[in-house]
Amino acid sequence: MSKPIPSDVDGLRSAVKEKYAEAARAAMAGDPASCGFGDGCGCEDPITSGLYSEGESGQVPELAIAASLGCGNPTALAQLQPGQTVLDLGSGGGIDVILSARRVGPTGFAYGLDMTDEMLALAEKNRAEAGVENVRFLKGHIEAVPLPDASVDVVISNCVINLSGDKGRVLREAFRVLRPGGLFAVSDVVVEGAMPEALRRGVEMWAGCVAGALEAEEYRRLLAEAGFESVEIVPTRRYRVAEFEGSWAGPMLGALSPAEREAVDGRVMAAFVRATKPGG
Repeated sequence: MSKPIPSDVDGLRSAVKEKYAEAARAAMAGDPASCGFGDGCGCEDPITSGLYSEGESGQVPELAIAASLGCGNPTALAQLQPGQTVLDLGSGGGIDVILSARRVGPTGFAYGLDMTDEMLALAEKNRAEAGVENVRFLKGHIEAVPLPDASVDVVISNCVINLSGDKGRVLREAFRVLRPGGLFAVSDVVVEGAMPEALRRGVEMWAGCVAGALEAEEYRRLLAEAGFESVEIVPTRRYRVAEFEGSWAGPMLGALSPAEREAVDGRVMAAFVRATKPGG
Protein backbone atom coordinates (compact mmCIF):
# COMPACT_ATOMS: atom_id res chain seq x y z
CA MET A 1 0.00 0.00 0.00
CA SER A 2 1.30 3.45 -0.93
CA LYS A 3 2.34 5.82 1.82
CA PRO A 4 0.27 9.01 1.99
CA ILE A 5 1.77 12.25 0.71
CA PRO A 6 2.96 14.44 3.61
CA SER A 7 0.84 17.57 4.02
CA ASP A 8 3.74 19.93 4.82
CA VAL A 9 6.51 21.12 2.50
CA ASP A 10 9.34 19.79 4.68
CA GLY A 11 7.77 16.37 5.03
CA LEU A 12 7.15 16.16 1.31
CA ARG A 13 10.73 17.22 0.59
CA SER A 14 12.06 14.52 2.92
CA ALA A 15 9.95 11.83 1.25
CA VAL A 16 11.11 12.85 -2.23
CA LYS A 17 14.72 13.11 -1.05
CA GLU A 18 14.68 9.54 0.26
CA LYS A 19 13.19 8.19 -2.96
CA TYR A 20 15.89 9.85 -5.06
CA ALA A 21 18.62 8.81 -2.64
CA GLU A 22 17.44 5.23 -3.16
CA ALA A 23 17.64 5.77 -6.92
CA ALA A 24 21.22 7.06 -6.67
CA ARG A 25 22.30 4.20 -4.42
CA ALA A 26 20.76 1.68 -6.81
CA ALA A 27 22.55 3.22 -9.79
CA MET A 28 25.89 3.28 -7.95
CA ALA A 29 25.37 -0.38 -7.04
CA GLY A 30 24.79 -1.24 -10.69
CA ASP A 31 21.08 -1.86 -10.24
CA PRO A 32 19.31 1.04 -12.01
CA ALA A 33 16.20 -1.08 -12.54
CA SER A 34 15.32 -0.65 -8.86
CA CYS A 35 15.15 3.12 -9.06
CA GLY A 36 13.37 3.60 -5.77
CA PHE A 37 9.81 4.38 -6.91
CA GLY A 38 8.41 0.89 -6.45
CA ASP A 39 8.53 -2.55 -8.03
CA GLY A 40 8.85 -2.54 -11.78
CA CYS A 41 10.35 0.93 -12.07
CA GLY A 42 13.36 1.18 -14.31
CA CYS A 43 14.45 1.54 -17.88
CA GLU A 44 10.96 0.76 -19.21
CA ASP A 45 9.32 3.51 -17.17
CA PRO A 46 7.21 5.39 -19.76
CA ILE A 47 8.25 8.74 -18.26
CA THR A 48 12.02 8.29 -18.10
CA SER A 49 12.83 6.06 -21.08
CA GLY A 50 14.14 7.02 -24.52
CA LEU A 51 14.89 10.70 -23.90
CA TYR A 52 18.40 11.08 -25.33
CA SER A 53 19.83 10.43 -28.79
CA GLU A 54 22.70 8.02 -29.34
CA GLY A 55 24.98 10.99 -29.98
CA GLU A 56 24.05 12.58 -26.66
CA SER A 57 24.37 9.29 -24.79
CA GLY A 58 27.91 8.98 -26.13
CA GLN A 59 28.87 12.30 -24.50
CA VAL A 60 28.16 11.21 -20.93
CA PRO A 61 29.09 8.23 -18.74
CA GLU A 62 26.83 5.19 -18.92
CA LEU A 63 26.00 5.62 -15.24
CA ALA A 64 24.58 9.10 -15.94
CA ILE A 65 22.17 7.62 -18.47
CA ALA A 66 21.23 4.77 -16.12
CA ALA A 67 20.42 7.21 -13.31
CA SER A 68 18.49 9.68 -15.46
CA LEU A 69 14.98 10.18 -14.05
CA GLY A 70 13.81 13.03 -16.26
CA CYS A 71 10.88 13.33 -18.64
CA GLY A 72 12.53 15.25 -21.48
CA ASN A 73 15.73 16.67 -22.89
CA PRO A 74 15.88 20.35 -21.90
CA THR A 75 19.50 20.83 -22.98
CA ALA A 76 18.52 20.22 -26.59
CA LEU A 77 15.22 22.09 -26.46
CA ALA A 78 16.80 25.17 -24.86
CA GLN A 79 19.20 25.57 -27.81
CA LEU A 80 22.10 26.52 -25.56
CA GLN A 81 24.81 28.75 -27.02
CA PRO A 82 28.59 28.93 -26.44
CA GLY A 83 29.52 31.22 -23.55
CA GLN A 84 26.21 30.98 -21.69
CA THR A 85 25.86 30.22 -17.98
CA VAL A 86 23.29 27.52 -17.26
CA LEU A 87 21.61 26.36 -14.04
CA ASP A 88 19.92 22.96 -13.79
CA LEU A 89 17.32 22.82 -11.01
CA GLY A 90 17.35 19.34 -9.47
CA SER A 91 20.37 18.06 -11.38
CA GLY A 92 20.29 14.46 -10.09
CA GLY A 93 23.06 12.33 -11.57
CA GLY A 94 24.27 15.24 -13.67
CA ILE A 95 23.39 14.17 -17.21
CA ASP A 96 21.84 17.49 -18.25
CA VAL A 97 24.60 19.51 -16.55
CA ILE A 98 27.29 17.58 -18.42
CA LEU A 99 25.47 17.94 -21.74
CA SER A 100 24.92 21.66 -21.03
CA ALA A 101 28.61 22.16 -20.22
CA ARG A 102 29.55 20.63 -23.55
CA ARG A 103 27.04 22.81 -25.41
CA VAL A 104 28.14 26.11 -23.83
CA GLY A 105 31.80 25.24 -24.28
CA PRO A 106 34.87 26.35 -22.34
CA THR A 107 33.74 29.99 -22.27
CA GLY A 108 30.44 28.99 -20.66
CA PHE A 109 29.56 27.35 -17.34
CA ALA A 110 26.98 24.93 -16.00
CA TYR A 111 25.67 24.72 -12.42
CA GLY A 112 23.72 21.78 -11.05
CA LEU A 113 21.60 22.17 -7.92
CA ASP A 114 20.37 19.18 -5.93
CA MET A 115 19.36 18.51 -2.32
CA THR A 116 20.35 14.84 -2.16
CA ASP A 117 23.88 13.91 -1.07
CA GLU A 118 23.79 10.60 -2.93
CA MET A 119 22.80 12.28 -6.19
CA LEU A 120 25.48 14.95 -5.76
CA ALA A 121 28.13 12.27 -5.22
CA LEU A 122 26.90 10.41 -8.29
CA ALA A 123 26.91 13.61 -10.34
CA GLU A 124 30.47 14.45 -9.32
CA LYS A 125 31.59 10.93 -10.23
CA ASN A 126 29.95 11.33 -13.65
CA ARG A 127 31.50 14.78 -14.14
CA ALA A 128 34.98 13.46 -13.43
CA GLU A 129 34.51 10.52 -15.76
CA ALA A 130 33.19 12.81 -18.49
CA GLY A 131 36.21 15.08 -18.08
CA VAL A 132 34.27 18.36 -18.03
CA GLU A 133 35.69 21.20 -15.95
CA ASN A 134 33.22 24.04 -16.54
CA VAL A 135 30.76 22.55 -14.03
CA ARG A 136 29.92 23.03 -10.38
CA PHE A 137 27.37 21.06 -8.37
CA LEU A 138 25.66 22.89 -5.52
CA LYS A 139 23.75 21.45 -2.57
CA GLY A 140 20.49 23.19 -1.81
CA HIS A 141 16.79 23.45 -2.53
CA ILE A 142 15.22 24.69 -5.74
CA GLU A 143 12.98 26.94 -3.63
CA ALA A 144 16.10 28.79 -2.37
CA VAL A 145 18.80 28.80 -5.06
CA PRO A 146 22.28 29.51 -3.61
CA LEU A 147 23.29 31.87 -6.43
CA PRO A 148 23.20 35.69 -6.71
CA ASP A 149 20.55 37.69 -8.52
CA ALA A 150 20.91 37.89 -12.32
CA SER A 151 23.77 35.38 -12.44
CA VAL A 152 22.70 32.90 -15.15
CA ASP A 153 21.51 33.08 -18.75
CA VAL A 154 19.39 29.93 -18.86
CA VAL A 155 17.52 27.92 -16.22
CA ILE A 156 16.78 24.32 -17.15
CA SER A 157 15.20 21.47 -15.21
CA ASN A 158 14.13 17.95 -16.05
CA CYS A 159 10.99 16.64 -14.36
CA VAL A 160 11.81 18.21 -10.98
CA ILE A 161 9.65 21.31 -10.50
CA ASN A 162 6.56 19.08 -10.23
CA LEU A 163 8.21 17.50 -7.15
CA SER A 164 8.25 20.76 -5.17
CA GLY A 165 5.62 21.55 -2.57
CA ASP A 166 5.96 25.30 -3.34
CA LYS A 167 6.15 25.65 -7.10
CA GLY A 168 5.43 29.38 -7.10
CA ARG A 169 8.54 29.96 -5.01
CA VAL A 170 10.63 27.81 -7.38
CA LEU A 171 9.55 29.91 -10.34
CA ARG A 172 10.23 33.16 -8.47
CA GLU A 173 13.73 31.90 -7.64
CA ALA A 174 14.31 31.00 -11.29
CA PHE A 175 13.25 34.51 -12.27
CA ARG A 176 15.55 36.04 -9.65
CA VAL A 177 18.73 34.29 -10.74
CA LEU A 178 18.14 34.87 -14.45
CA ARG A 179 19.73 37.86 -16.13
CA PRO A 180 17.40 40.26 -17.97
CA GLY A 181 16.43 38.57 -21.21
CA GLY A 182 17.27 35.17 -19.71
CA LEU A 183 15.50 31.96 -20.67
CA PHE A 184 13.50 29.55 -18.52
CA ALA A 185 13.49 26.26 -20.45
CA VAL A 186 12.41 23.14 -18.58
CA SER A 187 10.97 19.73 -19.25
CA ASP A 188 8.21 18.85 -16.82
CA VAL A 189 5.11 16.73 -16.42
CA VAL A 190 1.98 18.80 -17.03
CA VAL A 191 -1.71 17.93 -16.90
CA GLU A 192 -4.48 19.09 -19.21
CA GLY A 193 -7.66 19.41 -17.17
CA ALA A 194 -8.41 17.84 -13.81
CA MET A 195 -6.55 14.75 -12.60
CA PRO A 196 -8.45 12.00 -10.74
CA GLU A 197 -7.94 12.25 -7.00
CA ALA A 198 -6.66 8.66 -6.91
CA LEU A 199 -3.59 9.80 -8.86
CA ARG A 200 -2.97 12.70 -6.48
CA ARG A 201 -2.39 10.34 -3.57
CA GLY A 202 0.65 8.33 -2.56
CA VAL A 203 4.35 9.13 -2.26
CA GLU A 204 5.18 6.89 -5.24
CA MET A 205 2.89 8.91 -7.50
CA TRP A 206 4.48 12.16 -6.29
CA ALA A 207 8.08 10.93 -6.57
CA GLY A 208 7.16 9.42 -9.93
CA CYS A 209 6.36 12.92 -11.25
CA VAL A 210 2.59 12.47 -11.56
CA ALA A 211 0.78 13.51 -8.36
CA GLY A 212 2.48 16.90 -8.13
CA ALA A 213 2.14 17.84 -11.79
CA LEU A 214 0.62 21.26 -12.45
CA GLU A 215 -2.36 21.81 -14.68
CA ALA A 216 -1.17 23.66 -17.79
CA GLU A 217 -3.08 26.88 -17.17
CA GLU A 218 -1.92 26.93 -13.55
CA TYR A 219 1.67 26.65 -14.78
CA ARG A 220 1.10 29.63 -17.08
CA ARG A 221 -0.40 31.65 -14.25
CA LEU A 222 2.44 30.96 -11.84
CA LEU A 223 5.06 31.86 -14.43
CA ALA A 224 3.30 35.14 -15.20
CA GLU A 225 2.99 35.94 -11.48
CA ALA A 226 6.74 35.35 -11.11
CA GLY A 227 7.34 37.98 -13.79
CA PHE A 228 7.95 35.85 -16.89
CA GLU A 229 6.62 36.65 -20.33
CA SER A 230 6.27 34.81 -23.66
CA VAL A 231 5.19 31.62 -21.88
CA GLU A 232 4.91 28.48 -24.02
CA ILE A 233 3.93 24.95 -23.02
CA VAL A 234 4.59 22.48 -25.82
CA PRO A 235 3.74 18.77 -25.33
CA THR A 236 6.62 16.44 -26.15
CA ARG A 237 5.10 13.11 -25.08
CA ARG A 238 1.57 12.16 -24.05
CA TYR A 239 1.19 9.26 -21.65
CA ARG A 240 -1.42 6.56 -22.14
CA VAL A 241 -2.80 4.64 -19.19
CA ALA A 242 -1.90 1.33 -20.82
CA GLU A 243 1.80 2.30 -20.81
CA PHE A 244 1.85 2.29 -17.01
CA GLU A 245 0.01 -0.97 -16.41
CA GLY A 246 3.11 -2.97 -15.52
CA SER A 247 5.07 -0.13 -13.91
CA TRP A 248 5.31 1.34 -10.41
CA ALA A 249 2.04 3.22 -11.11
CA GLY A 250 0.00 0.08 -11.76
CA PRO A 251 -1.50 -0.27 -8.25
CA MET A 252 -2.69 3.34 -8.24
CA LEU A 253 -4.18 3.00 -11.71
CA GLY A 254 -6.17 0.07 -10.40
CA ALA A 255 -8.05 2.49 -8.15
CA LEU A 256 -9.43 4.40 -11.15
CA SER A 257 -12.93 3.87 -12.47
CA PRO A 258 -13.32 3.24 -16.23
CA ALA A 259 -14.54 6.83 -16.65
CA GLU A 260 -11.52 8.20 -14.77
CA ARG A 261 -9.12 6.11 -16.85
CA GLU A 262 -10.68 7.45 -20.02
CA ALA A 263 -10.60 11.03 -18.72
CA VAL A 264 -6.89 10.93 -17.83
CA ASP A 265 -5.71 8.96 -20.89
CA GLY A 266 -3.35 11.19 -22.89
CA ARG A 267 -3.90 14.21 -20.66
CA VAL A 268 -0.82 13.67 -18.50
CA MET A 269 2.11 14.72 -20.64
CA ALA A 270 5.76 15.60 -20.73
CA ALA A 271 6.05 19.16 -21.96
CA PHE A 272 8.69 21.73 -22.79
CA VAL A 273 7.90 24.82 -20.71
CA ARG A 274 9.57 27.97 -21.99
CA ALA A 275 9.42 31.60 -20.81
CA THR A 276 11.66 34.66 -20.79
CA LYS A 277 12.64 37.27 -18.25
CA PRO A 278 11.92 40.78 -19.60
CA GLY A 279 14.83 43.04 -20.51
CA GLY A 280 18.23 42.32 -21.94
